[in-house]
Amino acid sequence: MQVFKVKSDFEPAGDQGQAIEKLSEGLIAGKKKQTLKGVTGSGKTYTMAKVI
Repeated sequence: MQVFKVKSDFEPAGDQGQAIEKLSEGLIAGKKKQTLKGVTGSGKTYTMAKVI
């Protein structure tokens, strides 16, 4: 499988870094389902792009 890389001028802000870390750990641990919650505009899509 080819690696997906996000190219962005932005860095994770606020709790995004922690969310990226925890979701990534879950993927490595083999968790099949995880939930990422946040208000509109909080960076959920950006966070998931970084995890992928």
